[in-house]
Amino acid sequence: MITTKTLILAEDSRTRYTNEKTCLAERSTGDLPSSGKQTMRILIAEDSGPSRLALERVLVKWGYEVVSCLDGFAAWEQLQLPDAPRLAILDWMMPGHSGPEICRMLRAKGGEPYIYLLLLTSKTLKEDLIAGMEAGADDYVTKPFDLHELNVRIRAGMRILDLQAELMEAREKLREQATKDALTGLWNRRSIMEILEREQARSQREGAPIGVLMLDLDHFKLVNDRFGHLAGDEVLREAGRRLLASVRPYDGVGRFGGEEFLVVLPGCDEAGLYSRAENMRMSIAGPPVENVSGGIVVTASFGATVFMPQSVISASELIRVADEALYEAKRAGRNRVVLRSSLMETLS
Repeated sequence: MITTKTLILAEDSRTRYTNEKTCLAERSTGDLPSSGKQTMRILIAEDSGPSRLALERVLVKWGYEVVSCLDGFAAWEQLQLPDAPRLAILDWMMPGHSGPEICRMLRAKGGEPYIYLLLLTSKTLKEDLIAGMEAGADDYVTKPFDLHELNVRIRAGMRILDLQAELMEAREKLREQATKDALTGLWNRRSIMEILEREQARSQREGAPIGVLMLDLDHFKLVNDRFGHLAGDEVLREAGRRLLASVRPYDGVGRFGGEEFLVVLPGCDEAGLYSRAENMRMSIAGPPVENVSGGIVVTASFGATVFMPQSVISASELIRVADEALYEAKRAGRNRVVLRSSLMETLS
């Protein structure tokens, strides 16, 4: 037999309305209502002390972590934080911003992740409830309300948030597939070219040079022929890892095709570019790449050039200059860096 409990959350005329911008947090100690889920944080915005405390006790008992706000201003500030609760219960009438006002502002702001909004109200007219939903609320609970009804509505919100998280994860995977190289995890050819074009535009605005490197793993065909394509794949992955370990967080590293890589280094002049390229060359030529048949020694040849802000050379022409420097390094004996001026190529 299920006993239905009703929690009366009536407005307390003795409660003093303030605009205090303070939020309190209570961490749950109970079990989660749904199995296998991380503790859900729920924001309560309610200026009535007895009502707020009653809600806090119920939600904590159900296993939620509660962030409790005393007015609309405090609730709005909390919902702007990067780690804001994903579900909020907002009183319709409270000092500062009302519940519907917060709904409108939050929906106008947009962005992700989505925040599920429940309006808490003593209004029962259909027109009022429709107005609240049109303001951006996802659901509402009328005062006084049944505890089981509140629990069901919160669970419905959690299901929607879970679905949105799954959609965001799926979208991120699609983005990864569209922009990253499947084997190495580096930027693919289209993405690294877009990065280069964006950096060229930034260079012309800010007056800073860009270092560009084209590199090719030496005698890579022999690796495939002698050790097999799986070993060759591991060599490509390890080369990518060593390149990433040699660059700054804002540099771009992409697989250009086959065993060729393109590296974009914002802010590098010729001296700096040559030094960075030498570091990368030595990193790739470092410890042998481990393989079931033993270690595989790998080297790479580098073609380097610098894009200057006053230059009008396109990204594809810049790649051509770096590529010619790369083939010059190959002809000179491989495992070396050759620097060629893109400005001289433009003038010629």
